[in-house]
Formats: sequence, C-alpha cells, structure tokens
Amino acid sequence: MPTSTPVFPPASEMEVLFSKAEISERVSQLGAQISADYSGKSIVLIGVLKGAAIFLADLARSIEVDNTFDFVAVSSYGRGTVSSGAVKLIKDIDNPIEGKEVILVEDILDTGLTLSYLRGMMLQHRPASLKIATCLDKPERRLVPIDADYVGFRIPNQFVVGYGMDYAEHYRNVEDIRLFPDTK
Repeated sequence: MPTSTPVFPPASEMEVLFSKAEISERVSQLGAQISADYSGKSIVLIGVLKGAAIFLADLARSIEVDNTFDFVAVSSYGRGTVSSGAVKLIKDIDNPIEGKEVILVEDILDTGLTLSYLRGMMLQHRPASLKIATCLDKPERRLVPIDADYVGFRIPNQFVVGYGMDYAEHYRNVEDIRLFPDTK
C-alpha cells in the first residue's frame, strides 16, 4: 500500500496566530515572572527537544536570575499532527538535578501525556522543586490532569507550526506561530 507524501504548504500562506513581536513580549513577561519567583536562586531549565529549543533559548535570555539548561528528548507525535499517545524517551538529562530548582520547558501542552510522563521521570531525580513552563497550552485536549505553572498563550484545538513547532520536521524556523491548514 503506497504511503501519502506530506503536503508542505508555504508558511507565508498560513494564518499568523501569534506574531514574532507578540511572542517576544510574552516571553519577556514570563522571564520577569520566573525571575521574581526565583529571586536569589539558581534554576535549571530542562527543554523538551526539539520543539521547545527556541522557546527555551528566548526564555533563558529573559530570566535575570542565574540559570543553566539541559535537554530531554521524547517522541509522541511521529510525523503526524495528532499525538500517538505513546511517549518514548529518546534522550535523558545529562546533569544531576537532585536538590535543584527545576523548570521543565515545553513547546506545547496538549494531551498532557508527555509532560505527565516527564514530570514523573524528573521527580525521581529529587529536585528541590519542579515547575512547568509551556509556550502554548491547549486545555481542551487534555487527557491527563496536568497544568503548567508558566503559560505563554492558551490556544484552541488547532495544529500550529513555527517558533520551534513543526509538521514532519518542517516549519521550526518560522519566527511566528501559524495555524497549519487542514490538508486532508
């Protein structure tokens, strides 16, 4: 049975949900909030690859308290637009986080399966605290009861690309967040 080839419409033809300027302003606000919450402390940001890499970089630069970062990689989407529901760890953190202030940084909180899995995994490392920051939150898709402590934007149940988020590894480099068209 032949497989269908993904359709990659030009990003310029997609509707902008959040502009580069809106994202920058919101990330600055999140950075200020985190800086106030962790005043006088050092934090470890743990980015979920690959989608959160750009958000983490911008967020880390907007946080005024000492921070370092590490990365984990998981898979739950594959090459589709809907989560498979199965979370697979691809890369664990490189450095110990026991006794440290940790913020898990994700691009999008959708079903909650990935972040619930990662939260449980991170808690096994016994950090002093563990919070979650997400660029986007889709609460109507939640299958697992989990909330982020820091949320950039809440969005409806629509597939988005840009600002690190992809469709079949494409569009991560788009500077704003755009609605991916229905290509069925």
